[in-house]
Amino acid sequence: MSYYKIQGGYKLSGSIEVNSPKNSAMALLSASLLNKGKSEFLNFPNLEETKRIIEVLESIGVKCSWKGTKHLVIEAPKKLKLEKINYESASKTRTILMFLGPLVNQFKSFKLPIATGCKLGSRTISPYIYALENFGVEMKEQGKYYQVKKSKANLNREIIMYESGDTATACVMMAAALTNQTIKIKYASANYQIQELGFYLQKLGVKINGLGTSTLEIKGLKQINKNVKYTLAEDPIEAMFFLSLAATTNSSLLIKGCPIDFLDLELLKLKKMGFNYEIKKKYLAGNKKTNLVDLQTKPSKLIALKENIHAKPYPGINIDNLPFFVPIATQAKGTTLIFDWVYENRAIYYTELTKLGAKVNLSDPHRAFVEGPTVLKGAEVMCPPALRPSSILVIAMLAAKGESILRNTYNIARGFEDLHERLRKIGAKIEIIND
Repeated sequence: MSYYKIQGGYKLSGSIEVNSPKNSAMALLSASLLNKGKSEFLNFPNLEETKRIIEVLESIGVKCSWKGTKHLVIEAPKKLKLEKINYESASKTRTILMFLGPLVNQFKSFKLPIATGCKLGSRTISPYIYALENFGVEMKEQGKYYQVKKSKANLNREIIMYESGDTATACVMMAAALTNQTIKIKYASANYQIQELGFYLQKLGVKINGLGTSTLEIKGLKQINKNVKYTLAEDPIEAMFFLSLAATTNSSLLIKGCPIDFLDLELLKLKKMGFNYEIKKKYLAGNKKTNLVDLQTKPSKLIALKENIHAKPYPGINIDNLPFFVPIATQAKGTTLIFDWVYENRAIYYTELTKLGAKVNLSDPHRAFVEGPTVLKGAEVMCPPALRPSSILVIAMLAAKGESILRNTYNIARGFEDLHERLRKIGAKIEIIND
């Protein structure tokens, strides 16, 4: 088990580039099962999470190969061998649920390993079940597997999502892509990974209207066999990690490649907290769709907001960006209320920062009151079993005076590529040690 050793309390400087996102990558890996041709993904992240799904794809007959460090080539076989699926790798990530979308129109019945992923409390699969009912799909949990069966029921061409979830919306989009019909999806997620998935599907020839809104109209195809190349855009969640790092350590950083349209409200909240920054450059991502900026942060005196900070579906604060306000709030004068209403357990993990001297108090499993400014001090902490709560410990430790040890860092590697090496380039005193 690897761990980080961190000497904190130092300001950081220089520039750092934002990588492409785990969540988009996982959606595209799943969607590649729609295509009997060759899918080439450029600017693709090589993460522990993507490795697990690549292992799953290879186990069912998909050929996956790297051309360099960021160029992944995927070639599907004529027939997938679902009976040989790698259970161990599939069960480690909730991404396996997105496989339902491309598979329901290719198999009359099949089974998939039950998903785990981040342990954030009860995480219902009802949005998938209710949405796929519109395609004549029945889905049940039996033992360690989801049992999936498709009947000859008539297709419902207007689908209302049970909740506006990212992965559930992606799943339904993939199912609609192989119907040879026009499907309307209401209360859909409009988040960055949904837009990215839509751009890829459009390259495959699927017609989509409404990307970036809560209503999608998808005209699917009977079959897809096309050679395509698609370049992923950058990750708004990783960009927010670096913004939080700059604010918490009071550092001047040039953060390159911030997807600004997915950070608007986060930046407004930070601005009202007294965070100083300047947009230096505007340009398009490699997909020629997503707007990027280079953003220069400046030393700031932070104050707590009077209102609570909470997440909402896009264009609200991203649910994955909400935790990054916690370390920031430890350095803001006053009391900040972080309202994490989606997950039962995640706010509880925020109290791990108290081991570093932060003042974080829970009023219930969803609401955390953070008092600041607080002088953070080094400590030894175990990563919680969730990506974002683990990553905010890295931020707090880099701000904390003295030495910190952060153990069981696998969850961080699920979403951040070579994080410690990249942080070292901007002056962080961090090293990874393997036991």
